[in-house]
Amino acid sequence: MLTVDDAMRILQEAGEEDLARGTGTERLPRSYRVTSVFDLMRSRVGWLLVLIVAATLTVNVLDHFQHLLDQVVVLALFVPLLIGTGGNAGAQSATTVVRAMAVGDISGGDHLRVFLKETSTGLVLGSLLAGVGFLPAAVFAGRSIAVVVCVALVAICVLATAVGSLIPMLARRLGIDPAVVSAPFISTIVDASGLIVYFLVARAVLGLN
Repeated sequence: MLTVDDAMRILQEAGEEDLARGTGTERLPRSYRVTSVFDLMRSRVGWLLVLIVAATLTVNVLDHFQHLLDQVVVLALFVPLLIGTGGNAGAQSATTVVRAMAVGDISGGDHLRVFLKETSTGLVLGSLLAGVGFLPAAVFAGRSIAVVVCVALVAICVLATAVGSLIPMLARRLGIDPAVVSAPFISTIVDASGLIVYFLVARAVLGLN
């Protein structure tokens, strides 16, 4: 017999598990007060190891485009801003989609609609951020660099929201809990792909080889 207390306990455990996986950890089996340092380490180290391996993609991208950074050093100053914004945009999109799936707002036939809505949102957000940031970037680094940063910012926001919307839906189709596809993992993917977009835009706008 399943009592109300049992149902509440199951719901609480499921919520705690989703919250933990959304931040790249595993749910603690016991209260934090009595959880040892070793158990805390074990709940986090798996995801950190996965993310370290995934982060090598970002390192490889930077190494591949190092010659562009050597030619225009100021490009490196905007890398944290761009990949940070992209990671946050992707995480926001993923969180929104996972929540919508959990409450039944998204069904199996809604993939295209969700994708278009999220990429449109990314386009609007990116354009807004680019409009706000163009003048400060132009004053700080010059008009050409500002154009590169703003165009890349729009493209990265669109890319990030696309990734953030598609991965949870793909995970559910494959029978994987969408909460497992955590925000840190999406951020890592967007970091590498966003850098590629940034350097390709820089190469095109600045005429670099």
